Order: sequence, then C-alpha cells, then structure tokens
Amino acid sequence: MAISLVKEFRQKQKITLTPLLKKSIDLLQLSRYELIQKIDNEIDTNPFIEKEVSDEIDYDNNLANDFDFDFNIAASESLKESLSNQINDLKLDLKTNKIASTIIASLDEAGQLCESLEDIIEILNYQVDQKEIENVLVEIIQDLEPPGIGYRDFKECIKIQINKKKLDSETKMLCFEILFQNQSDNLQNIKNDFIKLGYSESKIDNAITLIKSCDLSPGLNYEQTNFIIPDLKIRLDKNSLSVDFLDQNFPKITIDSQLVEQSIHELKKNPNKEISEKIQDAKWLLSSVKKRNDTVRDVGELICKKQISFLEENPLKINPLTNKELSEELGIHPSTVSRILRSKYIDTPKGIIPLKSLLVSSVSKTRSVTPLQLMQLIDNIIKEEKNPKSDNKILLELNKKGFNLARRTITKYRKKLNIPSSRNR
Repeated sequence: MAISLVKEFRQKQKITLTPLLKKSIDLLQLSRYELIQKIDNEIDTNPFIEKEVSDEIDYDNNLANDFDFDFNIAASESLKESLSNQINDLKLDLKTNKIASTIIASLDEAGQLCESLEDIIEILNYQVDQKEIENVLVEIIQDLEPPGIGYRDFKECIKIQINKKKLDSETKMLCFEILFQNQSDNLQNIKNDFIKLGYSESKIDNAITLIKSCDLSPGLNYEQTNFIIPDLKIRLDKNSLSVDFLDQNFPKITIDSQLVEQSIHELKKNPNKEISEKIQDAKWLLSSVKKRNDTVRDVGELICKKQISFLEENPLKINPLTNKELSEELGIHPSTVSRILRSKYIDTPKGIIPLKSLLVSSVSKTRSVTPLQLMQLIDNIIKEEKNPKSDNKILLELNKKGFNLARRTITKYRKKLNIPSSRNR
C-alpha cells in the first residue's frame, strides 16, 4: 500500500478567552463593595481615570440615616466557606466535588494542606486513588482564590502564586529554577551561580524580589468583614414594578481626555507600552463597569418580574426559576448569570436579600412547583384526610395531577413539615 502526503484544509471553531474578556468576566463576580474598592485602586494607579464625585463612602452609623437601606449589615465569609462557594460555582461532577470538598476540609487556617494524600484516600474510604486526588488538588483547588491555597510546602505555595502572576515565561521559569535549585540557601551564592549560567543580574534580582513578595500564609489574611451594599432597589407601585441601580455613592468615573490626547501625541514620537496599556485599561474600565451595572440591573429586573407575587405579598407564590431560564430570556450564557448573581444584593420590601435567593429550582420535571409549594400541597392533603394516607397514596394523588414525583420526595418534604408517618398519625 502506497503512502502519500496530502494537504487538507479543515475549518474549526475555537473560543479564545482574551485577557480583556477574562478581566470583564472577573468584574461581573465582584460585589458592589469589592467593585468600589477596585475602582478606587484603579484611580490611584491610573492617571487617565478621573473620579467625578469627590464624596468618599464612609461606613459608619450615621450613614444609615441617609439611605433607605442599612449599610451596617456585615457579611463575613471564612476561607473554607469561600473555597466551597467557588467549588459550587464550578459545577463539578459528584466524585470530583467530594474530593475537592475533602481537600478543603483538610486545609488549615493558612491554606496549607495539613493531611497527606494517603490520609485523604482513607477519609474517602479508599474510593479514589492518589492520582485523582493529586489532579483535583493541582488543577482545581490550587487554582482558587486567594492565590497559594492548597500548598503542601512553602515552595509550592510560592510556585502557585508566581504561576498566577502576569509574568513573561522567561521570568516565571527563572523564578522556578531559583526556587527549586538545591545547591544552596544563600541568596548571594544562588545569584552568583545563575550569573555564571548567563542570566543578567537585574533579571535575577527581579526574580528574587518576586519570590520574596509571595505570601507564605495566604489564608491568614483572607477572612475579613465586608459590608452588604445592595446594587439594586425595587420600587413597587400599585400596578407596576421597577428595578433601579443604586447610583448613590457609587463612584462616577471618566477618562481625562486632555491627558489622553497629550499622551497619544507624545507616544507617536516616543512609543511606551506601559502608558499605552494604561490608556487601554482606563477605556476598558469605563465601558466594563457600565456594562456590568447594566447587566446586573437587567438580570435583577427580570428576576423581580418573575417573582413579583412573592415580593408583593405572598411567600408561597415564589415561582421556580433557574439560571438557564434567565439566560435564555436575556440571550446570555448561564455561567454569566451565575457570575452576576454572586454577592449581589437587592433592597426589597422584605428587606435586603441576596439576588440569588430569588432563584428556586422546581422539584418536579413536568410542572413548576417549588419546595415550599409542594410542602403546602402535602400539608393540605394530610389535613383533609379521613384516614391516614401513606406517602405512596399522597404520591399517587399528586401524580394524577401531573407532578411526576418520586415517593422519596414526598417523604423528604413531609419530614420537613414535622408530620409523622401514616402509622403514627
């Protein structure tokens, strides 16, 4: 059989996540408090961004009098809670989720893995092998925030953090070579050895500085108290509902057009990559913050319209609603909706609540019914019974109405109502 070389053309579709797109995605996940902090940091470091309003947010007791909501509600999240929430957002399969949760439970307060992989295998009843645990640790846990989490020794902690920094490949490689060389612990001797290998003194100094800047206990400084500041506020009239983005005390930023124009003119003569990037970052921040706020408002408005009955009067009238339904109506990806809902709060007639709490999955695949509504149906059937009905009889009665439920579902929600079984009624 003859072998021949043939040139073929194939068309492929490929999604590429650009750095700016990744930054925009990260921006969506920030709470209002975190976003304000980020904007303030950008203003401090980027001369092309100006703040229109000079009023600073002061989180004290007097502030509550100036607003319709209370700033003095604190939301504290521990390191392990944060890591668990990040894992939940990844929508892992059951086995991987169990391994990840076990690893998180095995971290100490600094973020170090205090159990050996063999111990974790034992904790998981030998249902997984060491390679599976290693993969979850390196590819999932060590990719979570804050950088450095899930390390087994300080060198690994530093390596994780260096990997997450925006550095060129040569600098990263030099950092790793310095980090994992085993000849000496003396920095001057290490420096001399790498100079002999052909590295410049400035590059070696830069790599050593980067290594020194890494946090060796990334978990210790993580737990903090932030303030719940709602992004949105519901206004209910007699026959209408509106959702507004709260502009009050949200920094209004603009680009210093005059400085940009002068800089662009100067860059034509003397190109400067850093200044060009600062101008691009300023434009990106302005458009991305607006897009983020508009998207949060659109998602919040749609959720509130779906749940208007619940918001107006009756908690039993909350409708089943999922990320997928919202994404289909808004024309965005379900993962985008998930990011938008993270750490976003809304000021409602029922108080300040997480936007995510207005999403409830249906317990039936054939009819829209929330857990609360199902509990009400079960309660009504039991109250009207002449002779005690078993869970199976309750199931048959509901399934005749098209609910298509399982018996264990009836049992689960009957127990939540603290109603005894038919034998004990």
